[in-house]
Amino acid sequence: MPYENRSQLPETVSEHLPEHAQDIYMKAFNNAWEQYKDPSERRGNASREETAHKVAWSAVKNEYEKDPKGNWVRKD
Repeated sequence: MPYENRSQLPETVSEHLPEHAQDIYMKAFNNAWEQYKDPSERRGNASREETAHKVAWSAVKNEYEKDPKGNWVRKD
């Protein structure tokens, strides 16, 4: 289901990503949730939610990466 605010994000997102990255995740997830509502638009047997999470993580990884200590930081 789409997220209305950051407090609804999964702990794996809210506890590890900076706020800006959480915003990216939430926006990408919500967009993908709508875009991939038709199962024929998804790869294999992936659920709508699984697909939306994959898209959201991909969007975050476009702008953020883990530093040597495992913290998510904005790419240079």
